[in-house]
Amino acid sequence: MTDTASLSTDVAIIGAGPAGLFAAFECAMLKLGCVLIDALDEIGGQCTALYPEKPIYDIPAHPAIAGGDLIAALDRQIAPFDIPRLLGRRVEELSGTRGAFTLRTSTGDTIRAHAVIIAAGAGAFGPNRPPLEGLEAFEKSGAVRYYVRRRADFAGKHVLIAGGGDSAVDWALSLRDVAGRVSIVHRRNRFRAAPESLRQMDEAVERGEIEKLVGYQLHGLHGNDGVLDGVDLITLDGEVLHVPCQALLPFFGLATDLGPIAQWGLDTVRGTIPVTPSTCESSMPGIFAVGDVASYPGKLKLILQGFSECAMAAHAIHPIVHPDTALHFEYSTSRGVPAA
Repeated sequence: MTDTASLSTDVAIIGAGPAGLFAAFECAMLKLGCVLIDALDEIGGQCTALYPEKPIYDIPAHPAIAGGDLIAALDRQIAPFDIPRLLGRRVEELSGTRGAFTLRTSTGDTIRAHAVIIAAGAGAFGPNRPPLEGLEAFEKSGAVRYYVRRRADFAGKHVLIAGGGDSAVDWALSLRDVAGRVSIVHRRNRFRAAPESLRQMDEAVERGEIEKLVGYQLHGLHGNDGVLDGVDLITLDGEVLHVPCQALLPFFGLATDLGPIAQWGLDTVRGTIPVTPSTCESSMPGIFAVGDVASYPGKLKLILQGFSECAMAAHAIHPIVHPDTALHFEYSTSRGVPAA
């Protein structure tokens, strides 16, 4: 749905990433009408925008599934319900109280809903960019990238990956079979990735599949007209190492911003929304948060935990929409998928 809309629904879901899509499914299974709203032009959130080809290993029943394939599967799951989507716009205003909210978007849509689920992930996000002279020209040409959308773009190239977290290590492992050469640079020999990923990287380094450069930081870029031919690294003592390469992938994390959500009167803590763990309801009655944006003691930022939160939120919303109807929990195997 792309035209300006004015609609009424049971639940307005802000965010169409994995948590938002599964929240729509859980609501639909309880026969709650809903609409998906997202600032991006396509569904999937970070899975689509940042790592559509990157394998995810902790989705139940999937030993490995690419981010894009996960989104496609979630999309197929909600297809029978024909849920409206307002994409390419963000919710600028939210007013009202539990049972009667009004949302207005950046393109002039008006949505009235009994409850709201915020599944906004990390909010608006962008990369932390390294302070390197001439960086912009190489960004425009694609020689410096902060996301990998197609591994094939790096076929045969010497790729230098900078960073010490999961993204850096995971992409070094993923690109070693595609790129001509993969090097990973980090300021210290202590990486902050998952233990199994670190084990695989160490084995790949021993086999010569990945070159590990530790004790260095990015220092300078070499090339002309956006064509990268090398990167200078530097130690704390000022020793410079030149690494010939055709692509640089700096993974220094994301700068995130809740945007207008932070102005709606919700309690927030370091860019997240604290919720009651059993219901995922925020400090404002009738507004719920699920996925990475939700926080509570013991919270794990895993997609699978976000899925569980979606189910809890949908069940907590049912009495708001249907206060006079008791909800008798049934397994999906016994009730099937209700008619849209």
